[in-house]
Formats: sequence, structure tokens, C-alpha cells
Amino acid sequence: MINRAAVIVRLKKPFINWINTVDPYDKRSSVTLEEANEDRTVYLIDDAEAEHVDEWVDLNFMQLFECELEDWYQDESLWPEKIDKDLFDAWCEIECHTVVIDTVGGEMSESDI
Repeated sequence: MINRAAVIVRLKKPFINWINTVDPYDKRSSVTLEEANEDRTVYLIDDAEAEHVDEWVDLNFMQLFECELEDWYQDESLWPEKIDKDLFDAWCEIECHTVVIDTVGGEMSESDI
């Protein structure tokens, strides 16, 4: 076990509607809620923060929201004009998992993406 908790942001229907309407290039295909939530980014946080994950999200929602928006469209001009906690709550749902087990062992390293 490692001293981290896993936070997963699940997209709600309004986020999916935005994904499907904002694309300036492809109006033929659309993403479903199930497809969008199939393989989500996992954010590792300090395990002590998991006890108060709502407070952690209140402090970090902007960074989470921007990461999620950027996953779909890097062009910020396509993003919603007003990004705030209310919009985040309407578009996203938080899951927090407190048991994280490192099955690989060895050192963790940061990727040079």
C-alpha cells in the first residue's frame, strides 16, 4: 500500500453535451457518457486529504476541471466562458478510493511526456 488516495473525475451528461457540440471539425460522431467515462485519469492525493476530499476538491477544482477540459480540447477558446465550482459540480462527479496498492514495487518515476 502507498500513502496516497485515488481521485477519479467522472463526467456527467452536461460535460458530454459540451464535448459533442463544441467540436468545430467533426459533427458526424458523438461521444457517449459510457465511452467518456471508460478510461479516466486518476489523480493521486495524500491519503490524509481523502478524509476531507470535498474540501480538497473545493481547493483544487479549477486545476481538475482544466485538466479534464484540456483532455478533450486544448483550444481554450472552446472552453466554457465561466468556469467555476458550480459548473464543475454540474459537469463532474468525484470518486475517491483510499486503498491504493503498488503491485510493481521499485521506484515510481515521472514520465517525460
